[in-house]
Amino acid sequence: MLSDIEISQAASLKRIEAVADTLGVPGDALIPYGHDKAKIGDAHLKGLDGGADGQLILVTAVSPTPAGEGKTTTTVGLGDALNRIGRRATVCLREPSLGPCFGFKGGAAGGGYSQVVPMADINLHFTGDMHAIGAANNLLAALIDNHLHWDNALEIDPRRITWRRVVDMNDRGLRDIAIGLGGFNNGVVREGGFDITVASEIMAIFCLATDLDDLEQRLGNIVFAYNRNDEPVTVRDLGAQGAMTALLRDALLPNLVQTLENNPAFVHGGPFANIAHGCSSVRATRAALRMSDYVVTEAGFGADLGAEKFFDIKCRKAGLKPAAAVLVATIRALKMHGGAARDELGAENLPALKQGLRNLGQHIRNLGKFGVPVVVAVNEFTADTAAEIMAVAEYCESLGTRAIRCRHWAEGGAGAEELAEAVVGLCDGGSAQFRPLYTDELPLWDKMRRVAREIYGADDIIADDKTRARFESLQASGYGHYPICVAKTPYSFSTDPSKLGAPTGHVVPIRELRLAAGAEFLVVVCGSIMTMPGLPRNPSAFNIGVNAAGRIEGLF
Repeated sequence: MLSDIEISQAASLKRIEAVADTLGVPGDALIPYGHDKAKIGDAHLKGLDGGADGQLILVTAVSPTPAGEGKTTTTVGLGDALNRIGRRATVCLREPSLGPCFGFKGGAAGGGYSQVVPMADINLHFTGDMHAIGAANNLLAALIDNHLHWDNALEIDPRRITWRRVVDMNDRGLRDIAIGLGGFNNGVVREGGFDITVASEIMAIFCLATDLDDLEQRLGNIVFAYNRNDEPVTVRDLGAQGAMTALLRDALLPNLVQTLENNPAFVHGGPFANIAHGCSSVRATRAALRMSDYVVTEAGFGADLGAEKFFDIKCRKAGLKPAAAVLVATIRALKMHGGAARDELGAENLPALKQGLRNLGQHIRNLGKFGVPVVVAVNEFTADTAAEIMAVAEYCESLGTRAIRCRHWAEGGAGAEELAEAVVGLCDGGSAQFRPLYTDELPLWDKMRRVAREIYGADDIIADDKTRARFESLQASGYGHYPICVAKTPYSFSTDPSKLGAPTGHVVPIRELRLAAGAEFLVVVCGSIMTMPGLPRNPSAFNIGVNAAGRIEGLF
């Protein structure tokens, strides 16, 4: 059996000009990065304003497990399947981060015969967007320390600088550091730290900005510290927004690539859903909607994180109205949620499966709270039995939805045609009545409580007096209309990753609040989640290399 990277390297790719032509994008509107990937120029993007939008389809998933779900693979397979049945469809994905690629994931461009290509390029440096975001973030960090070193005219309190540096790698040793050591010329000694690039507010702003002017305005609004009078200090106060925008100018243009079946795909922006808002860029999504009849996009991790943030942050901010949602599940993953051990997933286990279906059920009910019709895509494995498949189908039917077997990993778009037909039926049926989970006017504490109760199945939220006071301060300071962005473990509805299935009776402890005034949301850090992940005991980096022919191997 061929590996994912072997399949991608054996693929016959079209020149990117031919892929762009299917979207009506002329060659002179492209900024090519080789023959198989390009950015679309700003003039062409602006020329799309005022056109009619296609139908927006979200692909999300059950709570992730080591058994795998295949959300990106399903997104690509569905996009190919829609094109196979004669619908003009485009895929919109996030850009992979080097952290997971060299950590535990090994790649994030799909799998089997449902991939976006060139796979190795997309998973590694691609068009340099991730590096530009990191550079803009760290330029601000350097300018802050430079301002402290010289005269500190803004009277920044060094103890209340909230801005952290970033690197696109899992490096637990950088979570908390001391900076400015070594004498007067090295700046002010203080505590600092690193987040992974995808957790940066710059990434969030990048993915929500509609154009360069909006980008610069949002960058200027970033609150990076407080002065000695407890007043916020912004990037605009420092005068750094112009230089940061310059670093991000080219990156803000959407990246166009193709699927293995030569259909168009945008891969742009890459926030994680467990520590950020988990969606690809608004700019790419809007462009795709203007150039396609159907746009298939994904949100990170399970629906409790990715879908909730897609609806409550991205759709709210960008005015998007999704027409349908696809909830991806595997029988293997559902058996793990029901208590089956990982090494026993190949054997039929109906009791574990039926117990694990509670996780699927809670996600189905949650999606319904946003007024979006849902279909379940069962990403098929060879070990799945007829009895197990029937159990999933009957359970979904009892909740008023369909479970459709999908074989896109092995068969490409042909293996997801039934899913594509069902999705078209949902979209064209016009039953979607999208609504966010909460209104802008609801107080911040109550927004978090509603997400915890309605989406996580929690009894309540808890926080210490300092954190409660921070909620009240941000509310009083004019940020109460912001949506919330929860940072928590993706592996459970609770904040305890060991509680699989659909736990109830738990509370959500809030550890920290981070104001993202440029992105216009509030990051609520819950439980023991880290905004700088660590590497596993045996990271994927040990399997990645370059072979004698000069080709990258080991990505998957």
